[in-house]
Amino acid sequence: MVKEVNLPYLSKKTRGGRVYWYFRRGEKYAPLPGTPDSREFQARYWEIRSGTLRPQIKTTFEALIVSYYRSPAFTSKADGTRREYRRTLELIREKNGAADFTKLRRRDVIAARDRYAETWRKGNAMVEMLSILSRHAIDLEWITANPAHGVEKLKGGEYRPWPEDKLRAFENYCRNNGLEWELTAFMLATQTGQRIGDVLKMEWSQFDGNFIEVEQEKTGARLWVACPVALMEYLKSLPRSGRFIIAQNLTRGLSKRALQNRVQAVRDAIDARAYVIHGWRYNAAVALADAGCSDSEIQAVTGHKTLAMVQKYRSQANQKQLSAKAQARRN
Repeated sequence: MVKEVNLPYLSKKTRGGRVYWYFRRGEKYAPLPGTPDSREFQARYWEIRSGTLRPQIKTTFEALIVSYYRSPAFTSKADGTRREYRRTLELIREKNGAADFTKLRRRDVIAARDRYAETWRKGNAMVEMLSILSRHAIDLEWITANPAHGVEKLKGGEYRPWPEDKLRAFENYCRNNGLEWELTAFMLATQTGQRIGDVLKMEWSQFDGNFIEVEQEKTGARLWVACPVALMEYLKSLPRSGRFIIAQNLTRGLSKRALQNRVQAVRDAIDARAYVIHGWRYNAAVALADAGCSDSEIQAVTGHKTLAMVQKYRSQANQKQLSAKAQARRN
């Protein structure tokens, strides 16, 4: 917790739930790094107050991020994508807000990536956001080259479908322990192939007994997804305790973080830590491919914007079928 401070000439602003500090006295106006109880804050404050204030930098990370937030490149993205971007951008702003972005070098991007080597997705997100900021800085004519261009991403694996034994173990564990939220999320995700964020937004009014209407947050696509028999029967037997199918109360659905924590507990219990929630979407697509569905039929269910990922599922299904035919010849 930040201690109360009584230093003169301090100005405080709150934006997006975050507090920013400034030194303000007459014509002197400058951002202060960190919080009042930090060493860098105190050093900068007394530097300014003692009259050794350096010229204010206009090409800071802070200014660039604020400018990017206002740009069509950011505002035109889906709500979910903007939230995802903000998580990393706010982390960058917190650590480097007052620094001069034009001083960013390739080695700095690599260092930022490697700082999160143990959580490789966060490290790769850091590279991606620094590259996006660099392209915006080029548009503003702050810099002429992108220091993040070509920086290799960390390799930490990829999403993959759950094996059948883990799917059965998850379902059985939920049923045996009365875990309705976890089981409902599992059924909806594996049977409709939707992202977990879209699953949590599904409302009873969108289910007509045969189809569920989905507006995908990431793509903006609106779909009518036909429900397999197993899902129809499950939903029809489920008590309606609120507006949402997975309802926290009458008007609110369960949050993504809350569900992730609950699913994590089941994954720990059934020794499925290597598999994540997003894998259920892959399970649905692979099951459709195994059933002989065409690429366009799979796409109509999952809502993928391009056929690239759909073709990946198709290749997996084809490989399995070709393997079976090849081995059958030996018999």
